[in-house]
Amino acid sequence: MAYIGNKPANKAIVASDLDPAVITGQTALAVAPADTDEFLISDAGTLKRLDASLIGGDNTPSFFVTLSGDQSIGNESWTKITFDTETWDTNSAFASNKFTVPSGEAGKYYIAAKTALDSIDDNELSAISIYKNGSQIGTTQFEARAPGTNKAQFLVVNTILNLSASDYLEVYAFHAEGGSINALSSRSYFGGYKLIGV
Repeated sequence: MAYIGNKPANKAIVASDLDPAVITGQTALAVAPADTDEFLISDAGTLKRLDASLIGGDNTPSFFVTLSGDQSIGNESWTKITFDTETWDTNSAFASNKFTVPSGEAGKYYIAAKTALDSIDDNELSAISIYKNGSQIGTTQFEARAPGTNKAQFLVVNTILNLSASDYLEVYAFHAEGGSINALSSRSYFGGYKLIGV
């Protein structure tokens, strides 16, 4: 006879013990499951409860930061961009102008950064780079081809990184304009998130 409730002594629950109405459900769930909601699954023939929190998940940690004002970048010197405004930071992992992978959050991350350096012209080089643990790992560079234009050059770098707990990421900019120029706050950001299911 099918039943639901306490398991009788000395008898394991098997699939045939459950009333089909229990499996199909009597009430529809009209909202997304809470983390503590449970599913009943068969794990190689053994019935088990599974919390919704273990299925899928959010792309966190994630963060997105910007500049509150233009930042001066010296000539021919890699300069760290000092992002100081957090739009969000799910795990409080962004501080002191860098993102640090929290404990227990190792994995693959999508990372992106953008800036615009003003007044680049005459075949002058500009670049943006992501640094991991103090070492340059990904760079985008641009060499202006239109002489005398003095236009802002937009630079974007993005990558997927396999990161361990305590690894940290920073963004640096470079140019060869001949004197200090600005990284424009209205065109600068740094962000990323952990990938799930990979």
